[in-house]
Amino acid sequence: MEKYNIHPEQLPKILDNDPVIISIGAKPGQIIKIVRKSQTAKYATAYRIVIESENSERGTFTS
Repeated sequence: MEKYNIHPEQLPKILDNDPVIISIGAKPGQIIKIVRKSQTAKYATAYRIVIESENSERGTFTS
């Protein structure tokens, strides 16, 4: 983030009760990296900061 002069509060947010966040065990304040396939660029990378949901009941996600 230093490379692009970005601060965590500028990142898009993802809630801590999102099934994927629960699955990977990420906690509020952590930054996650998301890599998706892209038709134009092979891969697209995005970052999100995990925030606590208002209803912070973190369920258990099983696959």
